Amino acid sequence: MLEDDFGREVSGVRVSLTDRCNFDCVYCHNEGLGDTRGPMEAQDDELTADTIVAFLEVAAEFGVDSVKFTGGEPMLREDLEEIVRRAPDEMEVSMTTNGTFLPGRAPDLVDAGLERVNVSQDALDSEAFAELTQSGAYDRVLEGVEAALDAGLEPVKLNMVVFEPTAGYVPKMVDHVAENPGLQLQLIEYMPELAGHPEWAIDIDRVHDWLEDRADTVEHREMHDRKRYWIHSDDAAVEGSGTTTSLAASDGGMRTEPINNQNSGMVEIVDPVGNENFCANCHRVRLTHDGYLKGCLNRNDDLRDIGTTKESMRAAFRETVDTRVPYYGEYMVETEDGEWEINEEYIDTDGDRAPYEYSE
Repeated sequence: MLEDDFGREVSGVRVSLTDRCNFDCVYCHNEGLGDTRGPMEAQDDELTADTIVAFLEVAAEFGVDSVKFTGGEPMLREDLEEIVRRAPDEMEVSMTTNGTFLPGRAPDLVDAGLERVNVSQDALDSEAFAELTQSGAYDRVLEGVEAALDAGLEPVKLNMVVFEPTAGYVPKMVDHVAENPGLQLQLIEYMPELAGHPEWAIDIDRVHDWLEDRADTVEHREMHDRKRYWIHSDDAAVEGSGTTTSLAASDGGMRTEPINNQNSGMVEIVDPVGNENFCANCHRVRLTHDGYLKGCLNRNDDLRDIGTTKESMRAAFRETVDTRVPYYGEYMVETEDGEWEINEEYIDTDGDRAPYEYSE
């Protein structure tokens, strides 16, 4: 695996297949761009299946062992199954989706090699969901989750962005995953640096503290130094509750696991904002839908063109890893007043194209 100057190996890639989306979520910076009538062939500004597969083969040469397909909405690509099928055998293949196209396609995706799926679901009420996503697809998303479970993609992880409009929905969502085997919950801290509206941000430590009080067991993961909270359903009999600690965790880190978690729901928090430890443990690079590598999700000033040949892709991959830095603690440094500002060393960074312009 390639390693950057901060000792971080790159073991995974996230590949955006399109920036088009059939939702218009209020917290998104790309609000429903492009032709969203339904799955269709790659558009002029989107990488072809052949180019995506060639890039994945290059990434595999460097020891990358996982790929997550994202968007926009990746299922707006009608060739998604082909791309999944052609991904290198040594790569774990997963996807993040809003779930509306999973009914009818989930079995074929599993047959093609899809192993895991995250479904965005920010509320359990149709009216609240419509307000957040600007869509009337609530029932379709629920059908998509069921389709994924039926196709064998268990556990299905529900993604929920936590900010002022959704904070009050968290307890109900936690109960939902605790009561439904096969579901897990990923609470994603709202990132004003990407989407604007800093007034929507909440103190994510409040959520951590609430989950600490509610959880039967807390598991500590090495990846991003992240915690997982195992929570029993209020209706479940908590028999044999307690914890056991194993030093032989598969990811190399110490785990604390429930003795009996078949009646538990798993909740984890992705909290990158102002979190130097999170950035210090980041092991992914990203490929944009139009063919540029990003060493960091938050940065938009160091885009590297992968070109059209494996030789150019190798060079872009190496350069991206060589120049990637932790966002918080390096690219952004904390002032004496507790504010974050760009490190002067990176102010004049030049990429291979002008930064993307995001709407707010």
